[in-house]
Amino acid sequence: MDELAPKLLVLRALGRDEHVTRAAEAAGVPQPTVSRWLAAMGESLGAPVVTRAGRRVRLTRAGRLLADAADRALAVLEAGHRVAVEDVDPARGTVALGFLHLLGRTLVPELVRGFRTDHPDVRFRLVQGSRQVVLDHLERGVVDLALVAPPPDVPGLAHAVVREQELVLVLPPGHRLAVRAAVRVAELAGEDFVGLERGYGLRQITDDLCAAAGFTPRPAFEGQDSETVRGLVAAGLGVALLPHAEGSSDLVELPLAPRATREIALVWPTDVPLPPAVRAFRDHALARQPR
Repeated sequence: MDELAPKLLVLRALGRDEHVTRAAEAAGVPQPTVSRWLAAMGESLGAPVVTRAGRRVRLTRAGRLLADAADRALAVLEAGHRVAVEDVDPARGTVALGFLHLLGRTLVPELVRGFRTDHPDVRFRLVQGSRQVVLDHLERGVVDLALVAPPPDVPGLAHAVVREQELVLVLPPGHRLAVRAAVRVAELAGEDFVGLERGYGLRQITDDLCAAAGFTPRPAFEGQDSETVRGLVAAGLGVALLPHAEGSSDLVELPLAPRATREIALVWPTDVPLPPAVRAFRDHALARQPR
């Protein structure tokens, strides 16, 4: 095991960066040693693990398969080590939580604050990103739990809905639809849309709602956070479908007919054991899901 662990670290580092020097640093071994290991792996496989590309290397197909397997193996080992360590003192564990940017305003602080009332010594590492980025982090073991919308349907991941948010049409005050009490999505077929980039859950939901109404939305501008989207709508550059925003705003928000919502789910892996602190936070969050 002492000989295998550094090689796994090298393969994982190469899978993420394809840089031999940094891979050697990650494993704590000299660079020539890494080069010998890679050559030996290639000889045992009967095919090279890497090819040279200037000062860097490129993983071959065989090398990529090994790197992916090393990443999964190390994630399981690291999770098991955390479980063992935190089993001794579960009150002092760490929870790595990934979540969508918009959820950092209210939902994440609410859940963390409530949990720390009974678990004051548990630490949190908070990671924000798009839905796809957060789910990728979860599958790679970068985070323990994820809050995303809509819920994923991915093998190896379980989820439970913890919140439901109504989606509204966001318009500038002078828009032709601003005087309406509600709007059908089909009425937006000729509008320019301002929305989030692909990979964000709200973008997927918007595309799905428009497809169900019989058209493909025409994206005028794309951003990475809802505040930017709202600013572009305020400038008259398009309309958007977003969760209702608390507080005062110069924008007009209209309900959709029929009512549209998005489900926010807490997601966790099923193929690795959850450390005690992570399991406790998951259970805390699920106890507060809508009934």
